[in-house]
Amino acid sequence: MHRNLNETGHFLKKLSDIKTIKSILASHGFSFSKALGQNFIIDPEVCPKISESAGLDKNTAVIEIGAGIGVLTAELALRAGKVIAFELDRRLIPILKETLGAFDNIEIINEDIMKADLRRLINEKCGGMRVAVVANIPYNITSPLIMMLLEGRLGIDTITVMVQSEAAKRLCAPVGSREGGSVTVAVNYYANAKRLFPVSRTSFLPPPKVDSEVIELQIRKAPPVTVDEKVFFKLVKGVFSQRRKTLLNSLESALSIPKAQTAKALSQMGLSKDIRPERLTMEDFARLSKALFN
Repeated sequence: MHRNLNETGHFLKKLSDIKTIKSILASHGFSFSKALGQNFIIDPEVCPKISESAGLDKNTAVIEIGAGIGVLTAELALRAGKVIAFELDRRLIPILKETLGAFDNIEIINEDIMKADLRRLINEKCGGMRVAVVANIPYNITSPLIMMLLEGRLGIDTITVMVQSEAAKRLCAPVGSREGGSVTVAVNYYANAKRLFPVSRTSFLPPPKVDSEVIELQIRKAPPVTVDEKVFFKLVKGVFSQRRKTLLNSLESALSIPKAQTAKALSQMGLSKDIRPERLTMEDFARLSKALFN
């Protein structure tokens, strides 16, 4: 049976209750794994807010990463046409079958998302539907996972995820700002990034040592600059590998580019030879990559 919002309000509120969660986990002999970065949401306000922020409808197929005991999964299933929930920990599969048994639009996959063939999965299971990723991401795979989703060009429309607050600042910072880094440039190349709302550490069981934030990445139809991606990202990673140095020094150290060559390119661009990497805009990186590698 596909539940509606009114029918499941009490069910979901109970599923977010810490006593209920502890009871369910205890009945299955479950203990948390630090290695898997497991922190389950216990604040009943958080999951509905995440689901609403993702702009889901019955023509949306959602890919969730790290289903836990299914609190967010259930909220997604109420709004989306289909939910494909990845959960790596096989100990949670019988728990998910118990908590999500009333939904007919959820498919649980016991597999590592980083090793999954997402292109094939999306083609086979999401044909004709808008595809969104919504997740409370394990903190230890935040950047690799987001970059895998972006670089894969998988036909995903939006990515709405909860990450550490510090990661949210880096991922959503404007290119050319002090908070920016190589991942900032990469994310902004593929998507429009936006910070949505904070989530306190007290919203989780067990509570992590840091606060979190929900962000949205709206995938671009086309990148904001036209570049040779291989050399563009080689340059970006090189300059930020030693970000405390000036651009001249970091490129010489990381990519063996002579300072005179970089200084000449910067001069032609109207930039100071003493500029630091975080001061460059997306357009600056594009122009510099063409000047140094063409």
